[in-house]
Amino acid sequence: MMDRKMDVLCIGMALVDSIIKGFNPEPVSASGYTAASGTLNVGGEAVNEAVAAAKLGMRTGILCSLGQDPAGDMIINDLEKNGVDTSLVIRDPGRSTPVTTMFVNDDGTRKSVTNLAHRYNFRPERYVQKISDARAIILGSLFRAPFDDADIIYDVLSYAKSKGILTVADTKLPNFVKMSLDDVRPALPYVDYITPNEDEAKYFTQKNDPEEMADVLLNYGVKNVIIKLGSKGCYFKNADTAVKLDAMKIDAVDATGAGDNFVAGLTTELLNGKTIEEALKFANACGAICTTAVGAGTALKDYDQVLQSLL
Repeated sequence: MMDRKMDVLCIGMALVDSIIKGFNPEPVSASGYTAASGTLNVGGEAVNEAVAAAKLGMRTGILCSLGQDPAGDMIINDLEKNGVDTSLVIRDPGRSTPVTTMFVNDDGTRKSVTNLAHRYNFRPERYVQKISDARAIILGSLFRAPFDDADIIYDVLSYAKSKGILTVADTKLPNFVKMSLDDVRPALPYVDYITPNEDEAKYFTQKNDPEEMADVLLNYGVKNVIIKLGSKGCYFKNADTAVKLDAMKIDAVDATGAGDNFVAGLTTELLNGKTIEEALKFANACGAICTTAVGAGTALKDYDQVLQSLL
């Protein structure tokens, strides 16, 4: 492959997570509640993936849209601190940077509250020429803005494959726009790796078994399918092979961003020429490490840390 300016370009949502741990639903006054902690962390699939990939040694860029507001400044500062190229970030004075409220349970599971700022669709296909600067792109995530428009998904993926770029598509359950696999059928053959979690795969395939989920996605033309199974590990399948890996044993604090760190680790090792099993083990470790601290970009430090966790 010709030399390119970036290893990984992450495209998608950028936001700030307001993370509340230990929320007590019993009010202490007519309108007051308590929680164990409340923190602000940069987030969004594209940001989480970009920060993780940069920490893992990848030359990483991001294509996203932010408001001209303090939340947007916070995201830019964090991206640049972690070595992510922000030259493709769009700053739009006419919109607000999305802020998500996250309620995190003691076991690391969480629920989130989004708002209409998360619906903004910034038309990444208008910048496809910049995609050719990357060896791989990560779409974070299919079925959420900006990838909740079938034409946008097709234009970005088809252009990337025309340039010989590795395409990795994470997924999310639809929120403001309801979509199905049939809605994006023409684009799916341009996906090299798709990485839904178990709940997302159940929703989109209407299957309960990971192998059957993978078969549905393969039949839509996706080249390689990875079902992220959380504490149960992950399942991989393509036309030639299937692999089931157990998760690392770890005490989870906050699962926010674990899937995004998994995807960044997977893409890193694929670009490093590792086998799929090696890449999956590394990705599993990245996801597990992420859960050991509050916030998607807190616990993962660098490539060597992940290697040490695998010893």
